[in-house]
Amino acid sequence: MDLNSRLFDRIRVKPAERAPEKAPTTPCSFPGCSAEGVFRAPKGREREGEYFSFCRDHVREYNASYDYFRGMDDASMAKFRQADAVGHRPTWKMGARAAPGAQPVDESVFAEARAARRRGAKGKPPQTEPPPRYNALAIKALLTLELGGDATPAKIKARYKELVKRHHPDANGGDRSSEERLREIIQAYNFLRANKLV
Repeated sequence: MDLNSRLFDRIRVKPAERAPEKAPTTPCSFPGCSAEGVFRAPKGREREGEYFSFCRDHVREYNASYDYFRGMDDASMAKFRQADAVGHRPTWKMGARAAPGAQPVDESVFAEARAARRRGAKGKPPQTEPPPRYNALAIKALLTLELGGDATPAKIKARYKELVKRHHPDANGGDRSSEERLREIIQAYNFLRANKLV
């Protein structure tokens, strides 16, 4: 190893420590207060993005008495809440009857487009996926769930839910006779999930 390497020196050298720069101080916005205004407080409605700078005592006092809706009547507050639902942005009605004189949309155009997308870009019918291939342990778990080797993940989930509902003690009046069967079903499903087959 070459200890005179400029790369080695650059790695080992610590940067010179600088004294932290102190931000210019802002005086408290409260009339007659000369303390440093460290805490920001919003100026209120119609002045979004503008802030007062207060010291700790005066920001607490300001926050205790702050009311964004002061001076608004009930109708104005309801209108504000309604506009707040869409982020105070302009909205337009959607649909065929939105604008006066708008023509109704021919739904057959959309149906043809959806059918073409299903057929694929070259006009071929969509190919069915081959049935999944499972190993011997997965087949055993599927047989526990009363399924065959061609079961899809959706079928496995549906069958699992059905069997759990059927064999759960709460579903059959507290009868504990099928508890062992329920345990086997849960273990089989957990095995399939652990192997990412569900």
